[in-house]
Amino acid sequence: MLNTSTVCLLSIMKIICVGRNYSAHIEELENERPTDPILFLKPDTSILLKKNPFFIPDFSDDVHYEVEVLVKIKKIGKHIQEKFAHKYYDEIGLGIDFTARDLQQQLKQKGLPWEKAKSFDGAAVVGNFLTKDTFTSVNDLNFTLQKNGETVQTGNTSLMLWKIDALIEYISKYFTLKIGDIIFTGTPAGVGKVNPNDVLVGCIEDKELFSIKVK
Repeated sequence: MLNTSTVCLLSIMKIICVGRNYSAHIEELENERPTDPILFLKPDTSILLKKNPFFIPDFSDDVHYEVEVLVKIKKIGKHIQEKFAHKYYDEIGLGIDFTARDLQQQLKQKGLPWEKAKSFDGAAVVGNFLTKDTFTSVNDLNFTLQKNGETVQTGNTSLMLWKIDALIEYISKYFTLKIGDIIFTGTPAGVGKVNPNDVLVGCIEDKELFSIKVK
């Protein structure tokens, strides 16, 4: 029989995020193109609760939206070869990696970690998931983010520097992947500031997977 502490540990999942995975986004922020995927983590407390608005934190005057395709892991894996990576996920989703850009720039200039700018409470929107069989190929998915009815980000997974299966191989070298873990696969160009009363809507192909109000 499992005790309470064991149950709590089993319920914990990771959010693993990939930075700089689209060339156009690298260029818009004038960042250096990486030779390997850039990884960072968000705690489960960063997930914005369903049907809740996103509240702009008081420590930032420049919070940016970054729409990203998500992958939900379905079984435990370590040192997963790329050719077997497709066996470790069945669901594809869409979300937002909210970033306190002003705070991130301060931290980067000092050579410090980004967590305060990327992993604060509510900084991860996790929208609905669809089975990957819904799509012809996970490597050719169109996705968009609309802000107040205007499309502000448009991406296609074919433009990733590292595709989903390659990311799973790389990530699993360093972190054991567990059931329920979510991978944020990177954002395309078009990131920008959010303001109170903005409405953000994310779609893969013609399917709306989230709608968020900003306060």
